[in-house]
Amino acid sequence: MFGMRHCGEDRWAAGRHGRFGHHRRGGGRHGRGPGGDDMMRAGRMLAQGDLRLLALALIAEQPRHGYEIIKVLEDKTEGWYAPSPGVVYPTLTYLEEAGYVTAQTDGAKRLYTITEEGRSYLEANRDFVDAVLERLEAVGARVRAQRDEDGDDNRRERLPRLVRAAIENLHEVAADRLRADADAEARIVDVLARAAAELRKV
Repeated sequence: MFGMRHCGEDRWAAGRHGRFGHHRRGGGRHGRGPGGDDMMRAGRMLAQGDLRLLALALIAEQPRHGYEIIKVLEDKTEGWYAPSPGVVYPTLTYLEEAGYVTAQTDGAKRLYTITEEGRSYLEANRDFVDAVLERLEAVGARVRAQRDEDGDDNRRERLPRLVRAAIENLHEVAADRLRADADAEARIVDVLARAAAELRKV
């Protein structure tokens, strides 16, 4: 079962700040700080729940790609929770094999659509799904309110979680290469300069 309790295993999406992602200010997953009891209750629900139900609920709203599911949950919680791609995509595979969704190729991505069987499964668990989504929304509201009150987030903190994770990954790779080969500095700088040039075209 691809449950919520596994969502922090992939550092790329979940970051290095705890099982369910980190809260940008305050106590994070332990419930201290602006999230308070809502964060604690949401964390318990996520630990007891199953990502397949949340993914199915989001797909029921409209057909979605896997990355969209990550972004919706991240946006709902203002960055407090973003499931790992290493968990989301196997979960979508499970839903497809179970007959709860169908998938079609959409360019380089796969677009998932709920089936009637999937809707029945979702409705059978609707109370739980709604409760989890409600808690996630409450956490997001708390995080947003605290950030607005503080009013001093730096530019790096305002970057989306996945972008920050990618930048951290790039930093670690560059550092590893320099440790392995001190003469690699010029090549690393060249690669980074070309990456920056490509980003300007996006």
